This record gives sequence, C-alpha cells and structure tokens, in this order.
Amino acid sequence: MSDWIRTLEGTPAGHDLALALALLAAVLHALFGALQKGKHDPWMSRAAIDICYALIAAPFALFVVPWPEPHMWVIFAGAMLIHAGYKYLQAMTYSRGAYTVVYPVVRGTGPLFAVLGAMVWFGEHFTLGQWLGLAVLLSGIFGLAAYNLRYVVVARETLVQALGFAVATGAFVALYTTYDAYGIRATYDPFTFLAWFFMLDGFFMPIVMRRELMGLTRAVAGPLFRRGLLGAFVAFFSFGSILMATRLDKVGEAAVLRETSTVFAALIGWLVLKERVTRGQLGLMALIAAGAVIVEMMG
Repeated sequence: MSDWIRTLEGTPAGHDLALALALLAAVLHALFGALQKGKHDPWMSRAAIDICYALIAAPFALFVVPWPEPHMWVIFAGAMLIHAGYKYLQAMTYSRGAYTVVYPVVRGTGPLFAVLGAMVWFGEHFTLGQWLGLAVLLSGIFGLAAYNLRYVVVARETLVQALGFAVATGAFVALYTTYDAYGIRATYDPFTFLAWFFMLDGFFMPIVMRRELMGLTRAVAGPLFRRGLLGAFVAFFSFGSILMATRLDKVGEAAVLRETSTVFAALIGWLVLKERVTRGQLGLMALIAAGAVIVEMMG
C-alpha cells in the first residue's frame, strides 16, 4: 500500500483521495472531540484514549512498518512537544466551556494559520476564489462562536477563560497540522510516521494523569477505557486520514476541508450531548459548508 500511496502523490487521483480523507477526518475529529468532552473528565478521557492507541500502535511500529530513518527522531521529538501543548490546551478548553461554544473557536482559528503556514513552509498559494471561500468558512465558524457566546448559558462563569484557551488551542492545531505534514513527507514510508507517531504520542497524558489513573476503581475504569478504546480507533482514522491527505495533496486545502468538522460537532452536541441547536446555528453551519465547497471548487 505504501508504494500505491507514493504513486498517487501530486496526481488528480491523489487530489480526489485527499479530499475524501479530509472529509472523513472532519467527521471523525468531531466525534473524537465529543468523546473527550463527554461524561468523563476531559483529562482522564484523553489519557485513556492515548494509552489505548499507544498500545495498539506499538506492535505495528516495532514489528510491522520499516523503522524510521535517523533524521526522523528529531522530527518526532518536535511533534511530541507540539502535541503535548495541544493536548494540554484542549483539555483546559473542554473543562471550561460548552462543547458547541468552544469547538468552533478551536477549529476556526486553525485553518487560517494552517493556510499561512503552508504558504511559508511548502510554497502553497490559494487562488482569490479560495481566499473568498476561506473567508466564508471562517465567517460561519466565528459567527457560530459569537452566536453561542451570546445565547448559550452552559458554563457561563468560565466561558471567557474557555474561549481564550480555545484560541490558543486553534493556534496549536495549525502548528501541528503544518509540522506533521512536514513529518509524514520526510519519511519514505508514510505508515512508518503514523505508527511511530501514535506509539510515542500516547505517553504524555498518561504521565500527567498517572496519580488519577492509579486511583481509579474498577467501576470507573471499565467505562473510561471502553471510551478510550473507541477513541483510539477514531483517532487512528481521523488523524491518520488528515496526515495522509497532507502527503497526497496541498496542506492548506486539507486543513480547510477538515474544519467542516464544526458542522458535525454541532450535530453531535445536539444529538448526543443534548446541547440545543437553533435555526441560527444551523444557518451558520450551512455557511461553513458553503465555504469549504468554494475552496474546493476554486482550487
């Protein structure tokens, strides 16, 4: 499969596959965020997810895929530092704000900086039409955040803090999107990067939460790690899809298309987390989807 992936890089077929992977990542990333925001503490949920996906990835990293080239160890070290910062900020965000309020801010900040980062790092450039589409998408995302800030009454006392952490988390989303795209392109076999990334990335949160994990009762640990196992598989396909999309095609376009996850997040918040979604929110979500379509059509 690795050879097949390499033959698609930079081709029309690769572009189509990258589009499908970015949209798949959008759906799954919204689900991943909801799993972390659900009934368990966000810090503990993330620790359980990370333990599960590290254990699942370990045998593939150690015994299945080719070992990383020497230059990859420095790249992995940088990725771990960036993702540690992202996880910390994300947990601080979700522990302080309603999911449908903070998630649009996180996802709205990310694509703008990711597009700018791709311009500097990879020499990518959006057309005028694509910038228009990005503006439409961002207006929908930040409009949704502003709407929620005004009308949502959940966790109002910590909402300002939550929004500050959400903006910082979005900046780290852009940073890891660009950096991980560089990392997956820097190795011959993309599955080497994916397997080793998930194995190494699983250490930070369990170390941070080690005391809380050791103190879990069996009654609490069972549901928590069932959620962690589900989250691990969602993470494999979510993060794996967007990373593969950035190897196959333009980083900026993939980053923008993934942010249609805001639409799916609102639906999950409404259907699963029982957070109310109004007609105004639905209209703004339609604006987000329209912006993503414009970016793709004008590319």
